[in-house]
Amino acid sequence: MEAQVILSFLGAAVLLTIMPGPDNIFVLTESVTKGHKTGIAVSVGLCAGVMVHTIAAATGISIIIQKSALVFSVIKYLGAGYLFFLAYKSYKEKRQIVKFEQVDEVQSGFWKLFRKGLLMNVLNPKVSLFFIALLPQFVRESEVPYVWQMIVLGATFMLQTLVIFSLVAILSGRLSGYLNSPRFWNITHKSKVAVLSVLGLALALSRK
Repeated sequence: MEAQVILSFLGAAVLLTIMPGPDNIFVLTESVTKGHKTGIAVSVGLCAGVMVHTIAAATGISIIIQKSALVFSVIKYLGAGYLFFLAYKSYKEKRQIVKFEQVDEVQSGFWKLFRKGLLMNVLNPKVSLFFIALLPQFVRESEVPYVWQMIVLGATFMLQTLVIFSLVAILSGRLSGYLNSPRFWNITHKSKVAVLSVLGLALALSRK
């Protein structure tokens, strides 16, 4: 794969990961209320789930790309429509105040927390739809099979997510103040809408 493709994908992935969403807010709240080690363990589980969705999307889409240009075009436009739908939903989102309530409970073991994050990610069908919409636009005609290109992209997404979520867990005390800031909300809200819209447009205009 071309380095330029991976870098452009990495840039989009980082922007999407740092914007407030269910996963990173969950990591933040768990870290603030139960400690950063809890947040990191949950993050590892969440990121492991990314590869499950990636492999599922990669194997299915790669077969479609190879067998039928028409079906791939349908998948492509449905994916673009889904990204535009996510952009619209982000646009309509209202600012939420996240409450951090300290919880006095016994620290769970790593594998229990890992499993919690893994199941939270794997059992979310929206994540599968997102990867089906996102990955194809970064696949290129080359000697590298489509399925391996998508797995590389998924691994890239997983690694950058793990780094960012771990930083969120470690810096949770400082970041919690920003999360409820109106200015922070406005900036990330507009950025999220813009990134999803651009990705949707890029997918709609992409070629096999």
